[in-house]
Amino acid sequence: MNERYLSVVQVAELLGTTVRFPRRLVAERRIRYVKVGTHVRIAESAVREYIAAHTVEPRRPHRSRFRRAA
Repeated sequence: MNERYLSVVQVAELLGTTVRFPRRLVAERRIRYVKVGTHVRIAESAVREYIAAHTVEPRRPHRSRFRRAA
C-alpha cells in the first residue's frame, strides 16, 4: 500500500492537460483507476505505464539506397 493515488486534477496537472482528458481516459477505461466511494483515484504507476505505452520513439534517419547525382 505504498502506492500514491492521485486525483483527476493532479493527473491533469502531471500530464499538462485539462481535467477533461484524464476523465475521458477513465470513462473509456484506457487507464487503471480505483473508485473510493464517489471519488476516482489513479495510481501513480498507472500514469507512468500509460505514458510509457504511448511514448513515440524517434525514427532513425532514412538512408536512400540511391545516391545523389552530381
